[in-house]
Amino acid sequence: MQMPRYALVAYVKSAAGEFVENLRRELHPDLPHLAAHLTILPPRPLQGTESAALQALERICGEEDPFEVNLGGVETFVPVTPTVYIRVDGAASRMCQLHSRLNTEALAFHEEWPYIPHLTIVKMSREDAAQNAFRIARERWGRYTGSRRILLERLTFVREDAQNCWIDLAPIPLGRSLVSR
Repeated sequence: MQMPRYALVAYVKSAAGEFVENLRRELHPDLPHLAAHLTILPPRPLQGTESAALQALERICGEEDPFEVNLGGVETFVPVTPTVYIRVDGAASRMCQLHSRLNTEALAFHEEWPYIPHLTIVKMSREDAAQNAFRIARERWGRYTGSRRILLERLTFVREDAQNCWIDLAPIPLGRSLVSR
């Protein structure tokens, strides 16, 4: 049995997230539905237990204040991978710093590619399909009139259950608060 993979994400429960989910269903209808999210820690095996990883997440994220990110333009990772995404413009450096702080202890992992803050629209099976999806997504996102701001105040620790199927393990709030948000 393969070692389970874990990730840390921020679900995008806003008009922008709904836009991405609807566009994904249109561009790649046979792909299982995945909630729109910003990835803080890409998928990785743990270097310890789930409990140790959760403790590290809670400690480090408790020291970070919530912050807002702004979504930029549509981009693609072609030819590296056939993925179409929305770039994070505002606060991308803050996401990179958080990623670096969290890539430690039980969560430490040498990633194949540099961390680039983004909101994935779709990952296609072929480069030509990704190029077509990129053209459509860029045009549609250009007409999108909703807010492009996302408040990162709660992250979610997830585990891969099967390919393209992730289970939420625990909410991870940013910052410490005596009252619930």
